[in-house]
Amino acid sequence: MRMIPYLKMTPVLLLWLMGASAFLWGQPDKQSGLIPLPEPELKGNVSVESALQSRRSIRQYKDTSISIKMLGQILWAAQGITEKHPSPPGFWGGRDWPGGLRTAPSAGALYPLDIYIAAGNIEDLPPGIYHYLPGKHALEQKAEGDHRRALSRAALGQSPVREGAAVLIISGVYARCAAKYGDRAPRYTHIETGHVGQNIYLQAESMGLGTVMVGAFKDKQVQSVLGLGKDKIPLALMPIGRKHP
Repeated sequence: MRMIPYLKMTPVLLLWLMGASAFLWGQPDKQSGLIPLPEPELKGNVSVESALQSRRSIRQYKDTSISIKMLGQILWAAQGITEKHPSPPGFWGGRDWPGGLRTAPSAGALYPLDIYIAAGNIEDLPPGIYHYLPGKHALEQKAEGDHRRALSRAALGQSPVREGAAVLIISGVYARCAAKYGDRAPRYTHIETGHVGQNIYLQAESMGLGTVMVGAFKDKQVQSVLGLGKDKIPLALMPIGRKHP
């Protein structure tokens, strides 16, 4: 009999805990300083076939926000961990191994890509530059403020880059592949960029959002805006937003 009140309280406690977790999304963890993202959904209402049929490059976006959950889902689709795995031999050698196999295929499982985000209109996330950490499904803030216009100037003034709620920047570190594949490293890194870009396209489409892959930009200027080292080469910009009209 004593368990009955406890059982009746359990749903209430669960709802409270869910609310508490939602409150923490977008807030830095006090110990790590990282910003946890909501767990990704593994089932959706749109089939892969339907997303492929509907997918288009979208260059106009509504001036409205998207949720941090949507952003987290897109980042997971781009580079999220799908299977825990020990560190492979090669460049990583156990150092800073990101955690396992990912949503996009990678030559030798070496993962030369990093995803950065220029957030401007994301609910529960202050404007700023962030680095996505796949192994933790979290964001690391690199800079404060809205940098979309600066990125747009680096992209020859292209309007989608400043109008999206956020801009995903795919950057590559060729050295991660070169340790195993030598001078073919850039080719494999570029192939992987295409995989990631298509994942972003399809995930955005499944949620009613739009994106476009932008390749025309000044590399050094993008590196300067993001504060990237010379070894991190920007390969694509992908604004994300609600489709207009």
